[in-house]
Amino acid sequence: MTEKVLLIDDEKDFLEIMAERMGTRGMDVSTASSAEDALKLVEDHSYDAIVLDLQMPNMDGLETLKRLKEKRPELQVILLTGHATVEKGIQAMKLGAMDFIEKPADLGLLTERIKKAQAQKLIFVEKKTEDKIRKIMAEKAW
Repeated sequence: MTEKVLLIDDEKDFLEIMAERMGTRGMDVSTASSAEDALKLVEDHSYDAIVLDLQMPNMDGLETLKRLKEKRPELQVILLTGHATVEKGIQAMKLGAMDFIEKPADLGLLTERIKKAQAQKLIFVEKKTEDKIRKIMAEKAW
């Protein structure tokens, strides 16, 4: 199954190169160069994984992560940063990030994490569906 990925980074050259490299690995990659653009894309499209830069102008990666998870709790977000700190990593995990990777990201590692994100999203969606079915069954009393 092809992984559908949203790559968010304010560095346009980085976006283009990573999108191309990920595409050659069979991923369906969309890009956004701002948090605002990413939030709009998430409203209209479904993604298996979001790869999000931590340092961005206007709205940083942590605030973007928070808003993404509010809109779609099932989203699996991998934060990328060239300025990693333990504190930021802990904060990101508390906000619901699935992973935190330092730039320059090893593409093999990133691909592995994206596949893991896809699997976790499927589990999340299946559980949510099962919960809905149980609720319907309980209400109908079959």
